[in-house]
Amino acid sequence: MSQINIGLSGWGDHHTLYEGLTSVAKKLEAYAGHFPIVELDSSFYAIPPERNIMKWLNETPSTFQFIVKAYQGMTGHQRGEIPFDTKEEMFSAFNTAIKPLKEAGKLAGVLCQFPPWFDCQRKHVDYLRVVRQQLSEFDAILEFRHQSWYDGVMKEKTLDYMKEDNWIHSICDEPQAGERSIPFVPVTTHSKKAFVRFHGRNVAAWTKPVKGQEWRDVRYLYDYSHHELAELAEQIKKIAASVPNTYVIFNNNSGGHAAGNGQSFIKELGISYEGLAPKQLNLFDE
Repeated sequence: MSQINIGLSGWGDHHTLYEGLTSVAKKLEAYAGHFPIVELDSSFYAIPPERNIMKWLNETPSTFQFIVKAYQGMTGHQRGEIPFDTKEEMFSAFNTAIKPLKEAGKLAGVLCQFPPWFDCQRKHVDYLRVVRQQLSEFDAILEFRHQSWYDGVMKEKTLDYMKEDNWIHSICDEPQAGERSIPFVPVTTHSKKAFVRFHGRNVAAWTKPVKGQEWRDVRYLYDYSHHELAELAEQIKKIAASVPNTYVIFNNNSGGHAAGNGQSFIKELGISYEGLAPKQLNLFDE
């Protein structure tokens, strides 16, 4: 069985991890005392400056890993003008920004999550090839949000393509809500790494039209039950049997459930991590 690394999407929203913490600037350091990996989602909104990358490197243990979410212009989410003259310039800026993470041995992969309107058609497959080429120096993770990639015979073709272009398949547990959601497909496509994201199972919230940042409060509002976590743990064990490293990210952040679910999942799998950051002490702890 592989090393199973469990973490959360972002480190800012998980208030139960920071009780008694007096400095907001110390959140990542405190987070790294609980989990060995984090999904860096701020990189989706803006390519992080070098000073941020160096700060995050300095605040985390040598074994800590980052899953870096691809910048929104790279995956077709961005509306309006992209602040780069060309796509090549955009990819180059992103690659330059995250390269120090790889050099430090802390980059588990780049997560390319494509939007619900990115369906299975030739021009989109062609674009996937472009993206993979642009990210050729990194391990890259591919996540879809449109069911057509897994419909009928396309499922095997999609998985075969991922193997051909050396993508890590993003295996998702998410609400089953029609064409804008994908099924749980526990198949690995990379020889060394598997990646799983838990988005929750709130069907009503997943399909509800939202404006602006309201989706943060609605879409991922879900608390996995003990029974659900136990079932998912069995799935993760099977996935982990085929690769050296498996990464699991809880993305059900809307109601603050991700941290508790992640900690429960670690216990469910009987994992004890070494090399975490020292736990932050509350003011009156002995």
